Amino acid sequence: MTALDRLESREKVTGAARYAFEYPVDGVAYAAAVQASAGRGEITAVDAASALELPGVLAVLSCENAPRLSSVPDGELAVFQSRTVSYRGQFVAAVVAETLETAREAARLVRVEYASEAPDVRLRADHGGLYKPDKVNPAFPTDTEKGEPEEAFAGSAVQVDATYTTPAEHNNPMEPHTTIAQWNGDGSLTLYDSNQGASIVQDTLAQIFGLGKEQVRVVSPHVGGGFGSKGTPRPNAVLAAMAAGAAGRPVKFAVPRQQMFATTGYRTPTIQRVRLGADAGGRLNAIIHEAVEQTSTVREFAEQTTTPTRVMYQAPNRRTSHRLVRLDVPTPSWMRAPGETPGMYALESAMDELAVAAGIDPVELRVRNEPDREPESGLPFSSRNLVACLREGADRFGWAGRDPAPAVRRKGRKLVGTGVAASTYPAYLRPNRATARAEPDGTFTVRIAASDIGTGARTTLTVIAAETLKADLGRVRVEIGDSAFPAASVAGGSAGTSSWGFAVVRACEALLGRLNGAVPPDGIEASADTADEIKARDAYARHAFGAQFAEVEVDVDTGEVRVPRMLGIFAAGRIVNEKTARSQLIGGMTMGLGMALLEESVMDEEFGDFLNRDLAQYHVPACADVRSIEAGWIEESDPHLNPMGTKGIGEIGIVGAAAAIANAVYHATGVRIRGLPITPSCLLPELY
Repeated sequence: MTALDRLESREKVTGAARYAFEYPVDGVAYAAAVQASAGRGEITAVDAASALELPGVLAVLSCENAPRLSSVPDGELAVFQSRTVSYRGQFVAAVVAETLETAREAARLVRVEYASEAPDVRLRADHGGLYKPDKVNPAFPTDTEKGEPEEAFAGSAVQVDATYTTPAEHNNPMEPHTTIAQWNGDGSLTLYDSNQGASIVQDTLAQIFGLGKEQVRVVSPHVGGGFGSKGTPRPNAVLAAMAAGAAGRPVKFAVPRQQMFATTGYRTPTIQRVRLGADAGGRLNAIIHEAVEQTSTVREFAEQTTTPTRVMYQAPNRRTSHRLVRLDVPTPSWMRAPGETPGMYALESAMDELAVAAGIDPVELRVRNEPDREPESGLPFSSRNLVACLREGADRFGWAGRDPAPAVRRKGRKLVGTGVAASTYPAYLRPNRATARAEPDGTFTVRIAASDIGTGARTTLTVIAAETLKADLGRVRVEIGDSAFPAASVAGGSAGTSSWGFAVVRACEALLGRLNGAVPPDGIEASADTADEIKARDAYARHAFGAQFAEVEVDVDTGEVRVPRMLGIFAAGRIVNEKTARSQLIGGMTMGLGMALLEESVMDEEFGDFLNRDLAQYHVPACADVRSIEAGWIEESDPHLNPMGTKGIGEIGIVGAAAAIANAVYHATGVRIRGLPITPSCLLPELY
């Protein structure tokens, strides 16, 4: 295990690291988008005359004059291809101008008329449009069932039947969704773009504009966060390329923060009913977990909310299900640990309620229901150290001295409580390609179109390459973030280090096999593709696990909740770089704190669109909210993963964190709040 600073840290703190908007491009123009003011309907007319009269305006694009694009499965990318308005805030026009200020002023002057209808925007469990999707993200079965869950639940000595809700939440990376698009003299397209996967942006934009893959180059070596919202191309990339074609010049388009809330994805709200049935000793007989979510009319996105319940606890009778409703809203998408984050909030809250009902310590309850194989698939776990995480975390947190009775600890006017929840996340592995090159000067260059979205991927891959090459770290240079490099999978699903690292290891091993004496003047290069090797892997259930502990203080006069300390202990295979790993885990836990107490995107039920569209109104944790958050891990060796023995850590930190805090709030107050976020307005009335 090593503890390295990020290799690019100096460039980042001095401003030398270039992000998408910062690339110097000659003759660049600027785009500004016009959003739909109707929540549903048809565009009847677009009046761009006043905008075009403004000095410096180069073009105005809309459904009335936009070039025809090839279709792709993601309907959100069909920019200006139809008069249909599917949700308020949808891009319906764009202005290209000499300056950003001119473009924004001209966008204000564009007049769009609509034949409007009342939008349907509210998710509810009894919505008449609920349906069963064919699959849930990415390709899991929608429903699963074993045994007789209804009968087993009804006959259980101890029962929990509760409904939990989570709101829509927005990713809000620090760097907005940004693209510079430039059409070259040979008809090719270059994009400087903020994304989580240059290869997928290349493939998608080539298809949309009818180009060969080799005619599109996507450059994104530095990305200022994404949390899933940049995992697939967003309308900004298409709009920028279209605008550059219309203006005959390179175009910059950075989505303003206020427009990101409608156009760059968000976590779907959920309504989850969880039923747990157990014997008097707390051993589960039945688990039933049913989720209701929303999608858009533009395309289907079904979050895999109940899938972690298929992994966590042993019970012979079980059912999980997902139901969707198509609403007149933007399409939900990935947000850090989609599925596991809201699903484990509900399951782990219900487990806490079961512990209270059965009179069993919450840590002990989870240990008693530990499975020896993955409960639904029956596959053996490649490794599973949840119990070790619970035991280690309980010891470090001081759990043994906890009074199980709620609302008994008081510190002045504050009620104090502690809570626990488990964490899990799949250990994904995706095919990738990489090259490794020995240079005449004794250094090595490794290339892969991976993306570092702030996780430290560049540094981790350099460590992996240096270890494989048996070379000093300073002799190895890893180049990423360019679609011209070997194709790489998206930075998502906590699969980056494992998937990219696998290809890097194999490329470096192939290079070592070719090295014989001196390196020739033009160097020696080797490549690797891990697709076949991944297909041939033995069947195991591969997951990371963890345990989260939280202490809260609840002000009895205001209902304000503070979190003085959190502790997370995780089992995630080999930790390659201790420093960046701890940063990722703490970052995830901090987002979990925000989910528990602060984050909520509020839908305007009359007009559509989210009411809070900036960081003044959409609240995320600030430094004052984060007192003490500690993250650690246990040593875990798993030979069934990849050559490095790694599992992902980018997302497991958020999983379970909100449940641990919610459970601590119950322990502090004796009040069970089943809807997030837990704000003073919902908690205070229950205290009296």
